[in-house]
Amino acid sequence: MDKVLVEVFIPASEKSYDVFLPLESKLHEVVHLLAGTMTELSQGYFTATHDTILCDRKTGTILNINQTVEETGLMNGAKLMLI
Repeated sequence: MDKVLVEVFIPASEKSYDVFLPLESKLHEVVHLLAGTMTELSQGYFTATHDTILCDRKTGTILNINQTVEETGLMNGAKLMLI
């Protein structure tokens, strides 16, 4: 499988979205694309900035944007948070 299905939670809008992430994509690309998409989907509750980060929802650990999705060890069902 070349993609993983993760849940991305947006605290500003208190909503979660299921998203497929390509394993070979760098997280800085993923964060950029997610930030733009979530800005639109949240109807103004979330506004992306240059400081937007993606972290593990359970532990709060910030994911390294220089790694690929696969290198971070993300698996199907992972719960992430975009802040």
